[in-house]
Amino acid sequence: MKPIVAIVGRPNVGKSTLFNRITRTNDALVDNFPGVTRDRHYADARWNDVEFTLVDTGGFTTGDDFADEIRFQVDQAIADADIIILLLDGKEGISPFDREIVDNLRTVDKPIFYAVNKIDGSEQEVSLADFYQLGLKSLYPLSAEHRYGVSDLLDEVVDALTGFVTEPIEGHTRSVIKLAVVGRPNVGKSSLINRILGEKRLLVSDIPGTTRDAIDSVWEMNGRSYRLIDTAGIRRKGKVHRKLEKYSIIKALRSLDRCDVALIVMDAAEGVTDQDISVAGYAFERGCGCILLLNKWDLVTKDSKTAKMYYERLRQQAKFLNFAPAMTISALTGLRVRKIFKQVDEVYDQYARRISTGELNRCLDRAIERNEPSLHRGKRIKFYYGAQTSVKPPTIVCFVNYPQAVHFSYKRYLINQFREKTGLDKTPIRIIFRQRTGRKRKGKH
Repeated sequence: MKPIVAIVGRPNVGKSTLFNRITRTNDALVDNFPGVTRDRHYADARWNDVEFTLVDTGGFTTGDDFADEIRFQVDQAIADADIIILLLDGKEGISPFDREIVDNLRTVDKPIFYAVNKIDGSEQEVSLADFYQLGLKSLYPLSAEHRYGVSDLLDEVVDALTGFVTEPIEGHTRSVIKLAVVGRPNVGKSSLINRILGEKRLLVSDIPGTTRDAIDSVWEMNGRSYRLIDTAGIRRKGKVHRKLEKYSIIKALRSLDRCDVALIVMDAAEGVTDQDISVAGYAFERGCGCILLLNKWDLVTKDSKTAKMYYERLRQQAKFLNFAPAMTISALTGLRVRKIFKQVDEVYDQYARRISTGELNRCLDRAIERNEPSLHRGKRIKFYYGAQTSVKPPTIVCFVNYPQAVHFSYKRYLINQFREKTGLDKTPIRIIFRQRTGRKRKGKH
C-alpha cells in the first residue's frame, strides 16, 4: 500500500494548486473563489523515487451550505492519512480558521508539515513571522504556483515517509476494472458509490452539482478489484454557465475516456430524460462498456408490468445502446446494488475478449452469404477478410474493395451478426472498413 499524504487548510489558500504541482497534473479543479474543492481528491505522486498517494481536500470552514460535510471529509482525510500538510496563506496572514485547524491537529499523532503558500521568494519570507504566533516550530515557505520552496517541502515529506513505504506482495497483482459512474446532476451517483463502499466516502447532497471533481475509490468483491470513478453531473450545454462547471463536465467526459465500463445512472422516479440519453451517448461515442441503472426504484409506484414498461421505453429512447444491460436499483435501500457487479463482470469480460481470426472470418463469410452487400456503381462490394485489431472495445478491421461504399445499415447488420455468433452481446463493437493493400491476385476475370 502506498502511504497517504493529505493537504488540508482553509478555503482558497492554494491546496489544489499545490496538489496539481506535486502530482504534475491538472486533476484538481482550481479557481479563484473559495469552496471549489468539496470532496477528497486522490492522485498518485512520486518524489525522489518514493511513491505516495496525495489527497486534496475541501476548505476547512464554516458558514457554507456544505461546511459540515466538508469538515467531515477533511476529518476523514486526516484520519486516513499517514502524513498531513497544513497549507497557510502567506498573503492573507493568520485567520481564526487557521488557529482552529492548528488546535485540531495538535491532537493528531502523525507527522505534520506546516507550509505557508504564496511566498514567491526569499525576500517575502519575512511574512512568516506572524505564523510563529501559532506556536509552530518549523514553517516551510513556498509558492505552489511558481514552484518556489516546493522541492524543499517534498524532500522532508518523503524522508518522513520512509517508514510507511511497503513493498508490493508478489502474486497479488491483478487487473482493476475501471468504472465511471456518470449521469446528469442529482440522480444518485455519489449515493450509489457510498452504498457500494459501505462508508460515507463521497459528499452527498440533494443540491444538483454537489460533486465537481472526478473522484476515485477502489473496492474489491469476489476476488476482483474495481476502481469507482464518481463524476460531476453532466448538464445540457445551455445550462452550463460557470467556468468551473464547464471544467467539471470536461473532467466527467475524461473519466469516460479512462474507464472500462460506464455505469449510467438515471432517476427512475423522474423518468428517463433527453439529457440521460445524451450522457449515454457520450459513453457510447467513447467506446465504453455500458450498464444502464434506473435508480430510486423505491420511489416509483409500480405493479408487475412497471419494470417492463420502463425497459421498453429506455430501449426505444436509446436504441444505440441496445446491447447494454439495464437494471432497476435503489442506492438508498441497496436494492440490487450488489447485483450490478455480476453485470459488470460479464460486460468487462466481453469488452476485453479477443476472437480468433478463424472464428471471425467464418462469421463474416456466413453473414455475407446470408445477406450480400449492395452494388457500388454497378460493381459488387467484396469483403476479403477481417481481423480483430484491439480490445476495449473489440475492434474489427474488414478489408474491402470499396470501404467508403459500405452503407451504415450493412455495417449495423455485420455488428449484429458478430454479436449473435461470437457471444459479444453486451459490449460495444467497432468495425472499420479498410482498402486492401498489396498486389491484386491474378485470375480469371
